[in-house]
Amino acid sequence: MSLFKSAATISGLTFLSRITGLARDIIIARAFGASALTDAFWVAFRIPNLLRRLFAEGAFSQAFVPILGAYKEQYEEAQVKQLINHVTLILGATLLMVSVLGAIFAPLIVTIMASGIARDGGQAFEAAVWMTRVMFPYIFCMSLVALASGVLNTWRKFAIPAFTPILLNLSMIGAALFLVNYFELPIYALAVGVMIGGVLQLSTQWLALAKIGMLPRPSLNFKKAWKNSTVRRIITLMGPATIGVSVAQISLLINTNIATWLPGGSVSWLSFADRLMEFPTALLGIALGTVLLPSLAAAHANEDHQRYSHLMDWGLRLICLLGLPCMLGLALLSDGLVASLFNYGAFGSHDVNQTQMAVIAYGFGILGILAVKILAPGFYAKQDIRTPVKIAIIVLVLTQMMNAVLVPLLKHSGLALSIGLGATINAFLLYRGLRKRNIYQPSGGWIGFFLRLLPALLFVALWLVLCSHFISWEQDSHSGLIYTLSQQWAIFGSSSFVIWRLITLAIVILASAMIYFVGLFISGFRVRDFLNR
Repeated sequence: MSLFKSAATISGLTFLSRITGLARDIIIARAFGASALTDAFWVAFRIPNLLRRLFAEGAFSQAFVPILGAYKEQYEEAQVKQLINHVTLILGATLLMVSVLGAIFAPLIVTIMASGIARDGGQAFEAAVWMTRVMFPYIFCMSLVALASGVLNTWRKFAIPAFTPILLNLSMIGAALFLVNYFELPIYALAVGVMIGGVLQLSTQWLALAKIGMLPRPSLNFKKAWKNSTVRRIITLMGPATIGVSVAQISLLINTNIATWLPGGSVSWLSFADRLMEFPTALLGIALGTVLLPSLAAAHANEDHQRYSHLMDWGLRLICLLGLPCMLGLALLSDGLVASLFNYGAFGSHDVNQTQMAVIAYGFGILGILAVKILAPGFYAKQDIRTPVKIAIIVLVLTQMMNAVLVPLLKHSGLALSIGLGATINAFLLYRGLRKRNIYQPSGGWIGFFLRLLPALLFVALWLVLCSHFISWEQDSHSGLIYTLSQQWAIFGSSSFVIWRLITLAIVILASAMIYFVGLFISGFRVRDFLNR
């Protein structure tokens, strides 16, 4: 399967994951709004997610996948299985211990993570502690899911790892709809849903490992596992990788803490805005990064420098081609997206406006976030994790300096803007590092590439600006196209405005996509230019 088709498969499944995640957040917004208890859930949910990204999907994946890819090329299947067994034992035992300690010290962790909630005390703090304890074992499940994903991706089995996040979203949706009446606080149902989702994800991926004959069967011989030189190599690489991922997570921790000191609902507004950001960053960045890392590692192992640069070039051109219109769309259609998706029940007009501001601020960093997903694997594939770590530390310092200036002026939107600008700086420094070391040699034609993109982007911008003059998206609006349709064609009863709003949003997005791709075709772009890479 070509890289383009593999990336398309991952993007399609990731799109379904983000759709179900969006449905999850819509249900949460409608049921709980942007309250102190909702903030408590997002804080509690972010704590295990932070450690998951730090240990499991972050440092571990960066160290494990390139080494496993090279190991698979050089050794017999039995030796590869043995390596997987040893890694499973060490990783599983470590994260099990972290899960237990996290549950014990949950009050302290919540205090550090969300000092604003801890300061106020009361129900929100108690709820955050309870949900943190319930969700901490999720880290253990997801560490083994990350291992399974690394193995499956190395074997070019991309579909299952891209599919399993859907199970988490469906589990949380089910909990929000059917379990809320069984708890003292209805919000507790979401924490239980997270744990059920973690177990479902793990079960599904391990069944997939069994099908390719790579299901881990670790013994409890820690001494033998530790003596394996490749295991020690992975752990050695995880050191700087952990520091690198920690920098990003420390930034998230600081930003979450700052948000808890801002007006109530700020954490929720940022979380809902982040959900919209995840569509382009996950569909493009994660998909391309996932398929590129094993291929880059193989090119490095075979000392094929031309192939290495060719892969990097392909990835960067594709994210520019698809990322720039996403950046434009989030900036010019943020009001329609936020209102259509979240403006229900307890989520009022004020919440819409505040979330919209965060979406616009986040949008400045889309291209940077996507580029990092391509550029960082360029270092990881060569087992150089130290350089991205140094860059991440610089970006952390700069991001917090920007927070000091932007948050007093823009509140929660300042946090979002600093993240976006920080990602752009990160991408620039990674690119400069690759070029300076002659790791990546761009092919020619980049100026012409951007000049051919420009007309299509201008057409989309004009279309979206035109739409903004005729459409009012908020539910309490009494003017504009949607209100007129809901009054003249009230075929959906009391839900007419909501239904017509969703229909209008779908038409605007589809028309934008059509305008963009027709513009690309006129400019000379063809799908075949990005196939068989």
